Amino acid sequence: MEGKNVSTSSNLYLQTPLLQSTCLSNRFGYNVYLKLENVQPAGSFKIRGIGNRCKKAAEKGYTHIVSSSGGNAGLAAAYAARQLQIPATVVVPETTPEFMRNKIKEEGASVIVKGKVWDEANSYAINLTKKPGHFLVHPFDHEDIWDGHSTMVHEIAASLPRKPSVVVLSVGGGGLLSGVLRGLHHVGWNDVSVVGMETEGANCLAASIQAGRLVTIPAITSIAKCLGAQRACEEAYNWTTRHKLISYVVQDKDAINACLNFADDHQMLVQPACGAALSAVYSNVLPKLKDEGKLEELTDVVVIVCGGSGVSLAKLQEWKDIVGIVD
Repeated sequence: MEGKNVSTSSNLYLQTPLLQSTCLSNRFGYNVYLKLENVQPAGSFKIRGIGNRCKKAAEKGYTHIVSSSGGNAGLAAAYAARQLQIPATVVVPETTPEFMRNKIKEEGASVIVKGKVWDEANSYAINLTKKPGHFLVHPFDHEDIWDGHSTMVHEIAASLPRKPSVVVLSVGGGGLLSGVLRGLHHVGWNDVSVVGMETEGANCLAASIQAGRLVTIPAITSIAKCLGAQRACEEAYNWTTRHKLISYVVQDKDAINACLNFADDHQMLVQPACGAALSAVYSNVLPKLKDEGKLEELTDVVVIVCGGSGVSLAKLQEWKDIVGIVD
């Protein structure tokens, strides 16, 4: 299979800002740094790992990208395929909003709706790769994905004046977590604590940690559908014994409240999946973890603002009403 001539020096992702949030730092009493992955092409961190995987597929001669996604990974795959000038098919579950499906189509990809949850969409996508030249890009479970996501940590290390006391991120299937932990070890920050935030009803990693083995949760009941893998990848679970990882689960209301406050504070819209990470600050999770002795220090906090394109003012208002937030 003859590979496509893809420049290895050109990345499909942007080096994103690391913003010290003055308002959050002053309000909560510790330095809050925001890694703004929401400004990436296609709106989320996903383009780092997905783009890396797609580039490697093109270099190997594959001619059609196949993705399964609750939205953001599919959008990243569609964007990457368009940049690489190869066609893409994205399989999404029924829960993916119409406007998100349209965004994927605008990138030139074909969209197939299959299944009630991501796992069912992924099974269908796997069958599509039986066609010649078709290549499946998993949303979160591959070395190339984790290597791509790890690049954000190198950028953080180049921007911060000193090592952070903690990195906070959202956990879905575990791709972001695996990539960030890989990056932390690359730059020698092996002792930096990581807080992995999930919402109740999309907490597959927390359920696995509690069970002492990888488990599959029965259904995704959280509003944060982009955290909606019913089972975390094995790599993410294995990191729980190799690094200081604190798993914490919040309610949908906390995640939506964080989205609303973040919009007020920084004039940016993010999805509830991203709100889960931001709620570690807005819902005072981090001081609680320090008081419990789970965090040794709380001085410099990096929050991965993972982003997400499946949000609008109307959707944010809808979620606000569902969880019962009253002005």
